[in-house]
Amino acid sequence: MTTSQIDIKENEIFELSPELLNVLLKDHTLSTDERQVNIFWATDNYADRGEGYQYTDQITVEAITGTNGDVIVPRAVKSREQQQQRSREMAEVFTPSWICNKQNNLVDNAWFGRDGVFNTEVDNPDGTHSWIVNTEPIVFPEGKTWRDYVNENRLEITCGEAPYLVSRYDTVNGEPISVECRIGLLDRKLRVVSENTETSGEWLKATQAAYMSIYGFEWQGDNLVLAREALLYTFVDYYRAKFGKDPQLKSLLYIAYIISWNIWQMDGLKGVIPNSCGERRNVVIDLFGETEIISQCEGCKSGDIKKHNGTYALIKDWSAPKAKQKIRFIDLIN
Repeated sequence: MTTSQIDIKENEIFELSPELLNVLLKDHTLSTDERQVNIFWATDNYADRGEGYQYTDQITVEAITGTNGDVIVPRAVKSREQQQQRSREMAEVFTPSWICNKQNNLVDNAWFGRDGVFNTEVDNPDGTHSWIVNTEPIVFPEGKTWRDYVNENRLEITCGEAPYLVSRYDTVNGEPISVECRIGLLDRKLRVVSENTETSGEWLKATQAAYMSIYGFEWQGDNLVLAREALLYTFVDYYRAKFGKDPQLKSLLYIAYIISWNIWQMDGLKGVIPNSCGERRNVVIDLFGETEIISQCEGCKSGDIKKHNGTYALIKDWSAPKAKQKIRFIDLIN
């Protein structure tokens, strides 16, 4: 395995379009109409590089391009020491593709009402695992259409490099996976889109709907960059496989915009931007002068996810009226 087989180079994205990379780095929860705020590192793994790489620093275009173009690499390319450190500190454990496939198959078995829709799992005598792709066009159950499948919402929690959503490579051993053999939840939707559309316009519209239905959140900023890039390059891979050429930049920019909303940075236990909860100090003026009142985060004390004083992560409900599309993720939790 070589790094070039699985590692997406930020310099390549930047050369194609600086705006494209900028979109992939955006944090929509914290950004305003006047100012873009990027996702932040949320890890000390890069702190020895100095300013711009500390735990709370935003990930800027400059920090990951030019001579810094090899700063962020997939877990499979990281040293064993780095992998072990991240496992200890953040419980980071990546799932091999064959397990992702088994679990994604369970989701589809329930939706389709039958087994082996996209592939057949193979458990080999030597302890290895693989799958055999069903090459026939996907047949949909009575009362359901291919568009229903494409529009069905799917979420990968604590997504890391998003191996359940897209499977360009096995996140554990780094082995690349060809388009026709991929097993991610989004991969399956894009296969269905390609089987049921003819023109580029039809394909793009259905593919945009597929991306709008796929969600994932992650704590660490470098993983989030890798996940967003993987989803972007997956779009390119399937477009090339269908039409034999690259998509236009305007199509890439819109897909990147969808990705930047749907794959977001969040503390999954609290529903807030990581480390945004904390002590709050308020000065109250009364008849006796000024009094400083110090309060702690009620959500952190009680464990009530609805009472944190941190910044609750926003996501986009693409099916809602435009004025109501932004919602707090925690408001989806009963």
